[in-house]
Amino acid sequence: MSQAFYSHARLYDLMFPGGGPAVDFYRAGANRQGGRVLELGCGTGQKLIPIASDGHPCVGLDFSSAMLAEAQRKADERGVVVEWVQGDMRAFDLGRTFDFVFITANSLLHLQEAEDLVSCFRSVRRHLAPGARFVFDVFNPSVRLLAEADGVRRTRESLSFLDPDRGSVSVDVAETYDAPAQVTRGTWYLSTNSEPDFVVAPLEIRSIFPQELPLLVSLGGLRLVERLGDWSGRPFAVDAALQLCVCESA
Repeated sequence: MSQAFYSHARLYDLMFPGGGPAVDFYRAGANRQGGRVLELGCGTGQKLIPIASDGHPCVGLDFSSAMLAEAQRKADERGVVVEWVQGDMRAFDLGRTFDFVFITANSLLHLQEAEDLVSCFRSVRRHLAPGARFVFDVFNPSVRLLAEADGVRRTRESLSFLDPDRGSVSVDVAETYDAPAQVTRGTWYLSTNSEPDFVVAPLEIRSIFPQELPLLVSLGGLRLVERLGDWSGRPFAVDAALQLCVCESA
């Protein structure tokens, strides 16, 4: 589950500041559905806190206690009430149903085995109220990019950020692709000029190819209602970077 990567919650928010069209998309979806909202893999609450601020009763579940602690701090800072739960999205029982359930930012891809993905979908289905929607987004795998994962450490200029305590932080990543497992295995390095590699953390992410995705959803007792290719609602196409999936109980 790449726990070490998510143990640095404050740095995560600096590296991935959130906001933008993804927040707008999920916020609009929650407002359309109304009722109770559940986010799995909620992290530091970048998307759930704005949804809760609209007045929805919200629950956020995450495996990382560090991410949940930061989410609680941010919710308190904004005066927003959210129920934060430490748990495993592969198998959970919250004892209630929800009108809108979502998993965003590739969080689903931490589940590497098909059995784990199906178990997650089945758990989601048990928590869906009548007429509820389950929405998630994962990247659309590029065979060319996967083939370029050669294990060489490279700087990701787009991910560099300013840490108020440390100054300018650079981010390097070295990745290899395990084709039989459909898993990209990476190591992330965070450095400053005075403190090289002050964080070294593994991160493993599965790929879900477009043809297998509806089957996995179906095995989980769900039906894929719609698959979009971007946050504006463009239909999914071969060149889409994103698989944005809207599901309901089968």
